[in-house]
Order: sequence, then C-alpha cells, then structure tokens
Amino acid sequence: MALDLVDTVWMDQGALADQFDDLEGVRAWLADHDLPGADDLERVRDRLVETRNALRALLSDGRREGLEAVLEHGSRRPRLDDADLVIVDDPAWHAAWVAAAEFVHVYGERPERVRKCANPHCVLWFLDVSKNGSRRWCRMDACGNRAKVGRFNQRQRS
Repeated sequence: MALDLVDTVWMDQGALADQFDDLEGVRAWLADHDLPGADDLERVRDRLVETRNALRALLSDGRREGLEAVLEHGSRRPRLDDADLVIVDDPAWHAAWVAAAEFVHVYGERPERVRKCANPHCVLWFLDVSKNGSRRWCRMDACGNRAKVGRFNQRQRS
C-alpha cells in the first residue's frame, strides 16, 4: 500500500499526472485500500499528498524528517483479534498514517529492495520481490518493454 501511495504520480505522455488532482482519484485510492476518509476528501487528500511527498523525499534524497513528522500523528495498538487499532490525532490522518506505517514496515525489512524504476523518464517506485533481487523496471510490460525495444532498434541501426 505504501508504494501505491508513492506511485499516485506518474508520467503520462511526457507530463506528470497526479491521481489526487481530483477528489474522485482520492476516493478511488481510499476504496482500493479499504481505508476511511471518504467523508472528508479534501483534508484527507492534503494529508495523503504530504505523506506521499515525505515518502518520495526519503526514497530519493534520504530525508527522513517529513516521514517522522507524519508518523507523529498516530500510533498502532496491537490486538489479539483481527487488525491492530490505529489511533490518530485527527481522523483525516488515518489513511496517510496507515500508508506511512506500512512503508516503514516494508522499508525497514529490506530497504535495498525498494527501488526506483530504471527508466530515467519514469517516476515510479516498486518493491523487488524477485528471487534474486534483480528486477529493474516498475512494470515489464511498460518500461521494461520500452527499454528492450530501444536496445533492439539501436542494434538494428548499427
């Protein structure tokens, strides 16, 4: 889920697109991840964007302060039954805090497996779950295929 938040911005025909530009994109993201907040979409969007920016800052520059600030807004209380109880200082932080906490869990286990796509024009990040840890592309059918076609065309011209 955390990398899904990071990847709510992507390149579309050479321009940066943002799923959260309209509130329906926010509503869809919340629904896809079964998170609350649909009753206050503008405030939730602001927190999601702040969290996304903090995650991207950590991934690209190693800056941790933004993520630490987001994590200050909540905590998780373990429970024996079902899911842990998420406690936040403002309900609008719930979805963003859960995404940040999930990111900390994933990144804490295998930070070297969280990677930026090798396509220099792509802004997406992914978790490499391949057996040997050699995945390079966000999606093989998109960036990976473009790279292979580009190398093929270059060999044909030579």
